[in-house]
Amino acid sequence: MQIHLFRNGVQEGPFPLEQVRQMYAAGDLKPTDHVFHEGLTDWVLASQSPALVPSAPPRVPPVLAGPPPLAAATSALLSPAQTADPRRDFDYQIEGRPDFAFLTVQVPANRTLKVEASAMATMDTNLQMKTRMRGGLTRFLTGENIFVNEFTAAGGPASIGIAPGAPGDLEHVYLDGDGLFLQSSGYVASSPDVTLDSKWQGWKGFFSGEGLFLLRCSGRGDLWFNTYGAMFCVNVNGSYVVDTGHVVAFTDSLQYEVGRIGGYKSLFFSGEGLVCRFRGQGRVWIQTRRLGAFASWIQPFRPVKNRG
Repeated sequence: MQIHLFRNGVQEGPFPLEQVRQMYAAGDLKPTDHVFHEGLTDWVLASQSPALVPSAPPRVPPVLAGPPPLAAATSALLSPAQTADPRRDFDYQIEGRPDFAFLTVQVPANRTLKVEASAMATMDTNLQMKTRMRGGLTRFLTGENIFVNEFTAAGGPASIGIAPGAPGDLEHVYLDGDGLFLQSSGYVASSPDVTLDSKWQGWKGFFSGEGLFLLRCSGRGDLWFNTYGAMFCVNVNGSYVVDTGHVVAFTDSLQYEVGRIGGYKSLFFSGEGLVCRFRGQGRVWIQTRRLGAFASWIQPFRPVKNRG
């Protein structure tokens, strides 16, 4: 029997059953890690796998179907099923992907969900809202909303529908003490224990007109973010280069630096702008479209007023 593992936000395997049993006995595989193997229709906790713990009753949480193994490579493209994290504080559903993604979150009684200001589309009547400031001056300088709304389910569970401003995809990541850098406009919603800190990108951000600020998301809990266009994830092991306008998010385990591809002539006239060079091991989420490129494409079609 071959067993797939999902731990620390990364899918691994498949591994032989005896090897996984040894990992489980040695503590390398935690009871709270997820596994998938023959005889299951979905991911389960390692402690609930009948292959690892024969006395444990099988449990099938509604997460995702069994994945194929990942190919070993310096940078591997991860499919949506392989990037989905089975861990979560809130039950949720994403519809309308990848063009017009819409997020619905189930908020348990007396629990609170943080949501980007103006993103709420629908909600149950027992949700109570409070508005707080976040990001301070750095968020204000980007021209983006500096407020976040907190929705609390009073007296019973409630549902909230969230519609990001940009037409595109949505992604969910569960933070477990690790961190994620996110483009400043990508934040959609999060658990209350997820901390959002703005990170200044210096003159290079001004120079490129893109990626002026990053949000560092850390703590423990759910994090949802959106993009302009569709989104895919790349598993980086070594080095990888992405145009700054296409970077949505990346794990803080990666080192990065912003620079140009060629000389200054290329920077000004190639249309490529600046790139972000990643090094190390981690994941990068990439959007398939750039808003600036779309604005440039549509410019010739704008009506021009005749002043004659």
